[in-house]
Amino acid sequence: MVVSLIVLAIMIFNAFLAYFFGDYFLKETSNLKYINVLLLFLIETTIILIIIQKFYDKPIKQIKFFIHKLYTWKLKWEKIEIDKSINKDLNYISNSIVDILNRLRNIKEEFLHWKTIKWEVELAKEIQWKTFKQKLIEIPSLNIVANSKPAWEIGWDSYDIIKWIKDNYYIYVWDATGHWVWAGLIMMMVNALIAWFSKIYIRWSQIMASTNEILKPRVKANLLMTVLLVRWNEEEKRFFFTWAWHEYLMIYKQKTKKTHKIKSWGLALWMIKDISKLLKEKELKFEPGDIAVLYSDWITEAINRPKRDGTETMFWEDRLVEAISKAPNMKWKNYKTAKSVYNNITIKLSQFMWYNPLQLDDITLAVIQYKPEDYIEENDYSTDIPEEMITQWNWKT
Repeated sequence: MVVSLIVLAIMIFNAFLAYFFGDYFLKETSNLKYINVLLLFLIETTIILIIIQKFYDKPIKQIKFFIHKLYTWKLKWEKIEIDKSINKDLNYISNSIVDILNRLRNIKEEFLHWKTIKWEVELAKEIQWKTFKQKLIEIPSLNIVANSKPAWEIGWDSYDIIKWIKDNYYIYVWDATGHWVWAGLIMMMVNALIAWFSKIYIRWSQIMASTNEILKPRVKANLLMTVLLVRWNEEEKRFFFTWAWHEYLMIYKQKTKKTHKIKSWGLALWMIKDISKLLKEKELKFEPGDIAVLYSDWITEAINRPKRDGTETMFWEDRLVEAISKAPNMKWKNYKTAKSVYNNITIKLSQFMWYNPLQLDDITLAVIQYKPEDYIEENDYSTDIPEEMITQWNWKT
């Protein structure tokens, strides 16, 4: 439209010259006449080129310039301005491109910021992985199978085994209520403090009370941690346990072939400053062949839908009890093992979560067995579960 108007204006201009100056041109010699015509042509061409350069070519070059600067990451805080054209359509395109360039600049800056955060998270993940994925301490009278899988990069629940003097071993599982990096870092601090205080105190209540006292003023008010701990005295073959408001302790008794749920007590860490009077250590009769199962809440709260929509069902404690009770016996023996129970919980949980994998929380499982006298490790099950026994979700991977 604009080009047509320009051409029309030039035609009118030529007609104007022909009407008012035509006689003058005709009176001139033929050479001078051609020179005058050529001069008029050059003037008209120059006017056209100026119009094109000013209102068409320059905005396009400016657009190209800013796109190149964005591509080479030189367009940071520079103001993006493109000259207006007499063509409304070109102005619309220019304004749209300016808007897109600003959005792309912001996206690129956010992406680079995200890459920095991602790198820091990966570093925290590596530190945490190296801290908690060390080889477990072996306890002569016990078989222990344990694993933990975070829902995201940084985990906020896990497990550990600590040896203390007088043949005492601490086996514990914990779960931080907060999520993301902060909870993961706090969890590492708790693990370090427990490891330290276990060198000073024997009783779990003393260890946790001291840990709670130090960290209570240093953590967010909405961040709590629950813990379930077993203390095994290897010399006396005695089994003690206590909680800081964690999940059930599941105990399978070899003699009765039944699984029992022992309800937790006490308060989570950092609910109050002094929890020493609320932490109680109790002894449980633990005989050869008996099995203890410690776990975090995602095992019992796992759902059988790809999302929470009100129709989902949770795994709950009853299915966990059934998975423990129906675990297969060891080959040629009349008792289960830590590995067979661990495997069966993994299989049943995976089959329950048959849908496209959805893990909304960390998952931790520790299975402890007092070895029977005739236990032979070579005859036990492997923790490598056949693929046909599980669905596409395998929390062990």
